[in-house]
Amino acid sequence: MDTAARIPALVGVGVGPGDPELVTRKAVAAFDRADVILVPSTEASGDDAGRAEQVVLAACPEAAGKLRRVPFSMAQRTGVGAKRRQSWEASAQAAVDAFQAGAATVAFATVGDPSVYSTFSYLAAQVQAVVPDVDVSVVPGITAMQALAAASLTPLVEGRESLTLVPVTAGLAAVGAALEHADTVVAYKGGRQLADLLALVHDRGLDGVLGVNVGLPGQTITPLSEVEATSAPYFSTVLVAPRRTTTGGAL
Repeated sequence: MDTAARIPALVGVGVGPGDPELVTRKAVAAFDRADVILVPSTEASGDDAGRAEQVVLAACPEAAGKLRRVPFSMAQRTGVGAKRRQSWEASAQAAVDAFQAGAATVAFATVGDPSVYSTFSYLAAQVQAVVPDVDVSVVPGITAMQALAAASLTPLVEGRESLTLVPVTAGLAAVGAALEHADTVVAYKGGRQLADLLALVHDRGLDGVLGVNVGLPGQTITPLSEVEATSAPYFSTVLVAPRRTTTGGAL
């Protein structure tokens, strides 16, 4: 088929929490097919490779020549401000530029899963506004809560139990409501409010685990009752699971 006649394809690819061995075969195949691979570059990564880029290079070293860094600001945690909007627009423009330069397939690598608190949906919407016929698809990735559950040997849910995933940036009241109504609660984006989050859990007589940089060589997994720090890095996850005293008790 003539390249000019192809329908441009934009693929959001989840690369998991950080361990390159958790990158799926389908993700590797997507990177192999892509002409350009966009990877976010944040304030924290500076001139160095960000986490998504590191995972792609470790899992697919042959993709190095396809990588294009796009700026992503992590300075704004909530709302749609100027920096966040500029990040979306810059990333979308990078994809559009790649298509206009002849790329048939552009992949965007995102930590975790593209459908879970990812910027990919915003990027895709921006690209679709400029390239209406673009074919958008998603390759799912392992989430931080799955990786933490596996590393801590904590089942996320059993039998009739329910699971709620909540960002602490939604407010501690939202976390409290989740703890009241769900059996298992996973809290993301809580590093800056770790002390208040832990107090919320302990006041309800609950416990769980804190995972930091799960899947990386320096990962730490700590029972919440033993956490002494008052803050944690951005890539931190809190998992609060019910006490299970009998095998199959939730069936």
